[in-house]
Amino acid sequence: MNIFVGSLPFSIKETDLKELFEEFGEVASVKIISDKFSGRSKGFGFIDMPNDDNAQEAINGLNGKEVDGRKIVVNKSEPKSDSDRSRRSYGERGDNRGGYGSRDGNRRNNGGNRRGGY
Repeated sequence: MNIFVGSLPFSIKETDLKELFEEFGEVASVKIISDKFSGRSKGFGFIDMPNDDNAQEAINGLNGKEVDGRKIVVNKSEPKSDSDRSRRSYGERGDNRGGYGSRDGNRRNNGGNRRGGY
């Protein structure tokens, strides 16, 4: 079973996370997600445990547990569906910094670029 682990302390290492989950059974893999530019942890990761019963025990036992001053979130990871991946079109940012438009951030003028229009 693939397990999502969130609200991780930024200082935690993959070996530490593996040891935490190994209390509940075999851990096949551990991956803490990091920023591709800075290399700093993004505060979440994934654990793969081959035995589903052990994985569920780990979820039940570790969800909400305090690790280095932070209460971690642990739950079953569900793969993203194709519809989740295609919701945002290429270049869509979800904020008002993209596109061409007015300098005042007014979205009526083709995008509302706060940094200045063309």
